[in-house]
Amino acid sequence: MGNIIVSIHQPNFMPWLGYFYKIWKSDIFIFLDDVQFIKTGASYTNRVSLNIAGESTPVTIPVKRPSGVWNINQTEFANERWKKKLLKTIQGNYAKSPYFKANREFIFELINRECSSYSEYNIHFVKEISKRLGFETEFRVSSEIDKGQIKNATDRIVKLVKSVNGTHYLSGKGGDNYQDNNLYIDNKIELIYNDFVYFEYKQPRAENFIKGLSIIDAVFNIGFENLKREFVEINNKKDNR
Repeated sequence: MGNIIVSIHQPNFMPWLGYFYKIWKSDIFIFLDDVQFIKTGASYTNRVSLNIAGESTPVTIPVKRPSGVWNINQTEFANERWKKKLLKTIQGNYAKSPYFKANREFIFELINRECSSYSEYNIHFVKEISKRLGFETEFRVSSEIDKGQIKNATDRIVKLVKSVNGTHYLSGKGGDNYQDNNLYIDNKIELIYNDFVYFEYKQPRAENFIKGLSIIDAVFNIGFENLKREFVEINNKKDNR
């Protein structure tokens, strides 16, 4: 059996390009949906940045916040009103983008999807975008995997990777801040890092290229085919070093 690269990430809301590059580089991608939702503020699971009037502007989606502690897969949207407001914002700021008309219906249908569980909503968005990009990655959900007793964050990752017979774990670049690297070695899992490198493209009204925006910024400005081509070129440049 060959190498099996596994990556794990919370089901973020309309994620950025690096999130999808990570999926593309993986054989199996696991949505980490059974960890605690932050009680105050916003995270990338319900917040995303868009190009609004030429500047990176965060958009936060309202969710219900019950008392006590709850997990991501137990979280629900606070209301449906945010969808209309978000669509209006996208229309006003991306209508003149080169690939807006070609992809408007597809993206707007994803946003308008009726679903009270925001974890399921985010997962559906990511899967559909990945499908349109032609990814062959297999998707799994952590809450559906038996992990036994979890000792710490790295132990959770190791057990998830082993549950799908993974040989490599593709981590984000910030993983060294909290991971126990020896635990990967002990379990014969090779630790590798996401090597996404930004590529620039023209963005409406932006004086300089804006990093960290939702993938829909690239979809509307360069289209799916060109986006997939950029991923391939990034990977080829890495391989030819």
